[in-house]
Amino acid sequence: MGVDYYKILQVDKNAKDEDLKKAYRKLAMKWHPDKNPNNKKEAEAKFKQISEAYDVLSDPQKRAVYDMYGEEGLKGQVPPPDAGYAGGSSFFHGGDGPNVFRFNPRSADDIFAEFFGVSSPFAGVGGGGGMRGGSRLPGGMFGDDMFSSFREAQMSQTRKAAPIENTLPCSLEELYKGTTKKMKISREIADTSGRTMPVEEILTIEVRPGWKKGTKITFPEKGNEQPNIIPADLVFIIDEKPHSVFTREGNDLVTTQKITLVEALTGYNVHLTTLDGRSLTIPMNSIIHPSYEEVVPREGMPIPKEPSKRGNLRIKFNIKFPSRLTAEQKAGIKRLLAP
Repeated sequence: MGVDYYKILQVDKNAKDEDLKKAYRKLAMKWHPDKNPNNKKEAEAKFKQISEAYDVLSDPQKRAVYDMYGEEGLKGQVPPPDAGYAGGSSFFHGGDGPNVFRFNPRSADDIFAEFFGVSSPFAGVGGGGGMRGGSRLPGGMFGDDMFSSFREAQMSQTRKAAPIENTLPCSLEELYKGTTKKMKISREIADTSGRTMPVEEILTIEVRPGWKKGTKITFPEKGNEQPNIIPADLVFIIDEKPHSVFTREGNDLVTTQKITLVEALTGYNVHLTTLDGRSLTIPMNSIIHPSYEEVVPREGMPIPKEPSKRGNLRIKFNIKFPSRLTAEQKAGIKRLLAP
């Protein structure tokens, strides 16, 4: 029969698919060339044999030919048609006549990568068998928990892609009241075989009242999926659009009113529409000098951690002085303002 694939995998002839997988995992991990730097040639030969044995026995068609005709049958040396297997003709095809089975063994690395997601897990981790800073693989690695232990070790070597940052512009009104923004993203996702396909997703961002410019909202691992790389986090950074009336300083809102000198001296009513649409009238009874600032408590921005509280509204003034005065106006002002 030539090579005994059952013996190589250390399974009996009635082995089920799960038995084959378990045997392959154990032996492939043991004989991976990168794990055996001191006897690499022997390991490479055994690793290839193990992979070929699994390739044949895990494929019902190849296994049936092997069981009937042995390794020679798989590799094209099939006995005459009257030598055996009545139903065997369905397994044979190709240009060399009806009784030639085309056996194209898969690469050992491809089979290993199919199981473990990586074809060379031990390379560059120190001494072939060393993992996690040179410590030996856990004793249980070759028992029932071998596969999960290996995945853990592999994950410790998997790097994460750098975060993807996007600006999220918000109006001052949106930051005052809070809003819901929906963002459509396009990303690549991988199926179990490792193939990637584009998908579109809608991400919902709840902007809270009082959020400041620079606030970050993170959607973990929403970047493209790639082999052996943890997908990037998707980060949105709040930006504040300019407003025609108000600027923001911390939790305060600041506005500047243009008034005349007469209004500054005789009184002035400030009329404002708040960011949530209310009308405010603030009477100014004090004399307004150039550095004067009127503070209106609790009419500023909401404080995110204390939603019931607000900053202040600060009103500044830009006083327009007359460019010139007549002699009569000067005399009148002196008379009115004389001590």
